[in-house]
Amino acid sequence: MAQTQENTGIRIWLLITAFLVFSMVAVGGLTRLTRSGLSIVEWKPISGVLPPLTDEAWHAEFEKYKQYPQYQKVNQDMDMHEFKFIFWWEYGHRLLGRLIGFVFAVPLLIFALQRKVRGTLAFKLGTALVLGGAQGFLGWYMVKSGLVERPSVSHFRLAAHLLLALFLMCFLYWVAMDLRAPLRRYWSASRLKPLSVAFLCLVTLQIFYGALTAGLHAGHMYNTFPTMNGLWIPQGIGSMGPILDFLENPVTIQFVHRCLGWLVLFSAVGLFLVSRKETQLTPRQRWSFQALLVMVMVQFTLGVFTLLYMVPVALGSLHQMGACILLLLAVNAVHAMREGPSVSLSIVRRAA
Repeated sequence: MAQTQENTGIRIWLLITAFLVFSMVAVGGLTRLTRSGLSIVEWKPISGVLPPLTDEAWHAEFEKYKQYPQYQKVNQDMDMHEFKFIFWWEYGHRLLGRLIGFVFAVPLLIFALQRKVRGTLAFKLGTALVLGGAQGFLGWYMVKSGLVERPSVSHFRLAAHLLLALFLMCFLYWVAMDLRAPLRRYWSASRLKPLSVAFLCLVTLQIFYGALTAGLHAGHMYNTFPTMNGLWIPQGIGSMGPILDFLENPVTIQFVHRCLGWLVLFSAVGLFLVSRKETQLTPRQRWSFQALLVMVMVQFTLGVFTLLYMVPVALGSLHQMGACILLLLAVNAVHAMREGPSVSLSIVRRAA
């Protein structure tokens, strides 16, 4: 019983941290959509905790911003009030990152001193701590790409920054689910097990292409549906070669993102139909595939309207948050398939 209570406390802490990472991704999306990510041109992990507190400090911060391409090429008419708006978004994003580090590191140290975190669990949580620190460096590495010639960040660095954050969120959630009591370690023989893993990979690929679409502002072109300005295959695809086209060409990237959206939708329908035919699924497993189908339909609809309205801030943010929720549900489905069929383990052992 004491071990169960310990696991419950650690599990709640991990779920809270995972939710904070989710919030970080949401705030990061709003920071990107409001074009605020390049407003703070220095990275000061310690002293940067405090924002400008005087008019003199604000003017100094604004003068620093004026030395970089986003102001010089895009925001030449920006006044102090407008600068403060984009500054606060980026500041909030960075401050939330520091808060997550504190919320994770301090309880981890306490649990370790109390010897509640040991062995494999200690290794997993130590890895998460290191990756969390790496995420901060990667965020600054991304911002630096927009402080040189062009006033926007590298879409590759943006994708890497997003995917690492999502990996951390899902990793923390997975470890928290492993601490559930009781957890049956019998692996299901259902065909849904490999199918759920394949679906998770598909969703991850779609999110990667969503990040490329956002980084190249590809969602601001071909704002019709289901065709792309009346064409099923738009002109311009293949113009950059067989490899670069899928990584650099905004026309191809939006086309691939659309195609993957349809594939995710049809795959979710297929998973749901297969799950309906399975007779030995646990309640959690059945719920997982039902939830996946509902969320995919919501996310697909959000994607269509985000495209039709040329990526307004509200819809763009909801679409990104929907991707996070869909990914978590896909991870949950894979994790749920670790449970055996809805028969007792004693029966399984006797049958063996």
